[in-house]
Amino acid sequence: MIEKNQSRRTFIRSAAAAGLGLSIGSLKSFGGEEKPGKRVGIIGMDTSHSIAFAKALNASEADPQLGGYKVTAAYPYGSTTIESSFSRIPGYVDDIKKLGVEIVDTLAALLERVDVVLLETNDGRLHREQALEVFKAGKRVFIDKPIAASLADARAIFSAAEAHRVPVFSTSSLRYADHIAELKAGSMVGRVTGVDTYSPAPIEPTHPDLLWYGIHGIEMLFAILGTGCERVTRIYNEGTDIVVGTWSDGRVGTFRGIRAGKSGYGGTAFGENGQAAIGGYNGYTPLLYHIIQFFETGVPPVDPQETLELIAFIEAADKSRRGGGQSVFLERS
Repeated sequence: MIEKNQSRRTFIRSAAAAGLGLSIGSLKSFGGEEKPGKRVGIIGMDTSHSIAFAKALNASEADPQLGGYKVTAAYPYGSTTIESSFSRIPGYVDDIKKLGVEIVDTLAALLERVDVVLLETNDGRLHREQALEVFKAGKRVFIDKPIAASLADARAIFSAAEAHRVPVFSTSSLRYADHIAELKAGSMVGRVTGVDTYSPAPIEPTHPDLLWYGIHGIEMLFAILGTGCERVTRIYNEGTDIVVGTWSDGRVGTFRGIRAGKSGYGGTAFGENGQAAIGGYNGYTPLLYHIIQFFETGVPPVDPQETLELIAFIEAADKSRRGGGQSVFLERS
């Protein structure tokens, strides 16, 4: 029975990948290439993530698990149209200079000075254009959430990475919240049959509703349930979103987006042997460990197909909202 279920899950995963425009062959890593050096470049100084990563990597007594990688150069831009983002650039530039980071005027200048890249631009609409320059330069790159501002651009990013044979991955730090790894492995509640998560979900008009910030809670959902979501239903009001996804094997994942009252991050996993709480936000260090391991090996810790399905989930939720809460199948082509 176990072998039969595993075979079915493998078939579902393969079919989903093909439907999202990626063959299983295109999901391979490029980890066999020579290791890069340890000079880290940051693109985008319009987010607090840039400062948080630089402080951790450039600390006088940095965590040994960060492998000696240091941020050496940063290109500040960055959103030019989202006020809550671009207004922070001058202050963050001043902060990162104090960490010994050189500020450069162009992407080309940055790419000449570094070995690997953290693409931190807060505005997902710019990621496709910026990532392409990084791929052309052959630099391994982590793209902070959201990978792009549309499913079409996300697909284009992964296709360009494959064409240039450059490893890339994208995720939220909430993927590495407490207990997620154990729940996914089945060591806490056995096989997980369903998951409820929640996170803040303020809306930025330039992005699909849940892509801007609700993606944190949705990332937690996919980190445990994995791929295979078929359809989405969304209930929306001014202060709250409820999004229900149905997986092809019958599992159900629910996300609550919070815009009214006190917010936070967390959830509950339901399994064959009981229920367990999903831990909340615990900083950027767990994510940085995975980024550094990725820089070292070239092996993405998150399957591109899973990232694409997550974006398709968010776009389907928007369609469900526009349709008054009707069930919407995820886009597969």
